Amino acid sequence: MNELMLESKGVSKIFGGLTAVDQVDMKVFKGDIFGIIGPNGAGKTTFFNMCTGFYTASKGKLFFEGKDITKMSSDRIAQLGITRTFQNIKLFKYMNVLENISVGFHINTCSNVFDAVFHTKRYKKDEEYVMQKSMEILKKLGLQDYAYMMAGKLPYGIQRKVEIARALAVNPKLILLDEPAAGMNPMETDSLMEFIRLLNKDGYTIILIEHDMKFVMNLCNNIMVLNFGKKICEGTAEVVRNDQNVKEAYFGKGLTRGIA
Repeated sequence: MNELMLESKGVSKIFGGLTAVDQVDMKVFKGDIFGIIGPNGAGKTTFFNMCTGFYTASKGKLFFEGKDITKMSSDRIAQLGITRTFQNIKLFKYMNVLENISVGFHINTCSNVFDAVFHTKRYKKDEEYVMQKSMEILKKLGLQDYAYMMAGKLPYGIQRKVEIARALAVNPKLILLDEPAAGMNPMETDSLMEFIRLLNKDGYTIILIEHDMKFVMNLCNNIMVLNFGKKICEGTAEVVRNDQNVKEAYFGKGLTRGIA
């Protein structure tokens, strides 16, 4: 039996009089690559923000490995094993790749401000550990050749991979990717798809938001479709591709008449 990893039950987010996410139920199982799609303004990123503690749900519950995380802070959720990337790349452009990866590790180190200022033995031990583990991640993902290059000078597709690699520094079980293929050319997109499959094969469960339908359909085991904050469909790529509600959400009712 598949192990349930992340579950939402009737989750809603209301901003003033606007309901951005409306009673969404979702189940993501361990080992899955789960896609969330929908037109612009469908509530996808807002839903992500609730799953990672950046927003608190107005209604409903969120559970990670059976534990209620609905009102937890983002750092507490990260410590439990959920990490994410963002629509816009947030690398430190004037730091090299190895240093960027190392930033993610500091959530799990023991050093404090005093240690950092006076370069205590504990600080030096932590820094040595962080650099070693950062290089291990780069090697595992085939990015070691970029370790000492400035992040801002890397090709766009490599920057995306480095950002995902940095997310692994918190030792997550579940990775949420917000539009990872945005702005990529076809070659970069294909390379990213294989990169995500590698992560999944390595034991990570992945949820992603993406506008590139081909990318989602070829990569994800299961897909949820949102429209105006509501879930209108969930299932395999074939189920979603043939769903009339999905066609109408993307193309409008008039254009989908007569489409099988």
